[in-house]
Amino acid sequence: MANIPLTRCQFLLPFVGILDEIGAPTSSLLEKFRLPSSLEAKSDLYVPLLPAIRFMETAQRSQGIEEFGFLASQRMHFSHLREKTRALIAHSPTLLVALRHACRWASREDTVLSMWLEHDDDHTRICSRLVGTAGLLHLEHAQWIQNICAIYIVRQFAGLDWMPATIAFESRYTPSLATQSLWPNVRFLSGQPAAWIDVPISHLSLSNPSNEVSPSPHDDENGPSGYDIAELVKLMLPSYLDERIPALAEVAEMARVSTRSFQRKLSHVGLTYSDLLDTVRYENASKLLRDTDSKIIEIAISSGYTDPAHFSRAFRRIAGVTPRGFREQSRLR
Repeated sequence: MANIPLTRCQFLLPFVGILDEIGAPTSSLLEKFRLPSSLEAKSDLYVPLLPAIRFMETAQRSQGIEEFGFLASQRMHFSHLREKTRALIAHSPTLLVALRHACRWASREDTVLSMWLEHDDDHTRICSRLVGTAGLLHLEHAQWIQNICAIYIVRQFAGLDWMPATIAFESRYTPSLATQSLWPNVRFLSGQPAAWIDVPISHLSLSNPSNEVSPSPHDDENGPSGYDIAELVKLMLPSYLDERIPALAEVAEMARVSTRSFQRKLSHVGLTYSDLLDTVRYENASKLLRDTDSKIIEIAISSGYTDPAHFSRAFRRIAGVTPRGFREQSRLR
């Protein structure tokens, strides 16, 4: 079956911005590779990936631009990710859950982008690869974008100044000394099986401090959108954690939509009712573990769990550590 690897126009905009600022013949360079000239108006649409990479390399060479991929990555922002991906990250209770969402939806950024996590003793690698491009030259342009997007996701939880200990490239490429000087204490590797950055295991349980969600997209049905419903349900559920938690059908009735419509609205933004309930339970438990000396079993019950073992498994799935381990990490911080 034929395959045309695609990338979102959004990721070409930083490269085009640099070319426009130096007075390069941007339109003719885009036309040479059959890429649309009006990229900004089409930022959420897709273009062929391979011509886009050839465009980047030709522009770098013809305009004498050093470190084109790095310079473009410096113009990237968290907002360059798809709205749905940003919203899922904003709703994620921990960095670990956010990274899982990013991995799951990576192919919506580039259709051949594969993203996964590799856990080691004290760190986790956030890996990415453009499937089917092995041996293609000049992938460092795309890999800078891949790695910087992973860094921005971590920074949503670890702070804007966070830096990885290592930035690795699948491409046989080594950043210039000038570029490396802008990343103090970061080790650069080339020729790796995938592009990746590393993050300490202890960071995976970090909570999202912002909970900022993008404006709700147009909803075809009357009533609140999936984003609105998710926010309202998360505000309401904490009141019920130590009592009888409302069933899915009951919450749908509260939202004045059918159960099927409720599920569909949440599905449009990549969420389920179980996701929201897990998030609320985790946020309640993590706060108590951080701020009180309550026993683990008491925290489990007040978070809506009747079985401490079930609580521990659910907490570890979200935070990457047990409740006891989370409490110890929090006190060390």
